[in-house]
Amino acid sequence: MTACLKFLRSGKVKDIYELPDGNILFHFSDRVSAFDVKFLTPIPKKGEVLCRFAEFWFKKLPIKNHYVRTEGKDKIVVKKMQMIPIECVVRGYFYGSLVQRWKDGKVKLPDGSVPQLAAKLQMPIFDPTTKSETHDIPISKQDAIDKSLVTQTEFEWLEKTSLEIYQQMFQTADAAGFVLADLKLEFGKIGNDIVLGDSIGPDEYRLWPKESYQVGKIQESFDKQLLRDWLAANGYQKKFEDDRNEGKEPVAPQLSDTLCNELSSRYIIAYEKITGIKF
Repeated sequence: MTACLKFLRSGKVKDIYELPDGNILFHFSDRVSAFDVKFLTPIPKKGEVLCRFAEFWFKKLPIKNHYVRTEGKDKIVVKKMQMIPIECVVRGYFYGSLVQRWKDGKVKLPDGSVPQLAAKLQMPIFDPTTKSETHDIPISKQDAIDKSLVTQTEFEWLEKTSLEIYQQMFQTADAAGFVLADLKLEFGKIGNDIVLGDSIGPDEYRLWPKESYQVGKIQESFDKQLLRDWLAANGYQKKFEDDRNEGKEPVAPQLSDTLCNELSSRYIIAYEKITGIKF
């Protein structure tokens, strides 16, 4: 089969190929990225978990998507589509980059309150970014329209649909004992239809166990937030930012076996609890 594939590109996590029939093959690797930096240290079984999660969510969510079939343990085939150049982020909790942006006055919350870390927002907010292989930047509705990334009608559809998907996934996670804190979705066009695309898994959302959730604290996470927290605690997040400000490309540190294995374990546990399927 490999000889029939046309290599298109290697992303942060996926290697992407075109098939002879025009469809696209996603090969989920064990790579991981955080703060828009790619790490060389693989996370065991991560590609398999992401592949299975993608299949699960595409089949479960009641919205058109580009999924066609699964190929083996870490590959899916999807329909080719014209990607919409914004990432549709939904935030349900006061966490992550939202906190600093709110402190800097760059984003307003629906109720105008002063929330605590990890507090549930009065209502989820649509907080899109530009789509980039290097560094995603938050973008307003007006900027997205002015830059011709989407039309006003498309933006409003993406906002409404993303919020609906978040609520549906939130309910599924809640039933499995998790809090779905936020979510990143991508969409594209097939003909005149906008459909859900890319993939959906622990690289695209924050997932917290309900039993340990506590407002005002850093949350235990069953996603790649574990890596982000380690990087922040060890000064790497600031170093990445400083490097970018100086025009240098950030260099990823080597990750320990302990951290990689714990990250792998949490991905697998999240998959089994949410899907009800043994990994």
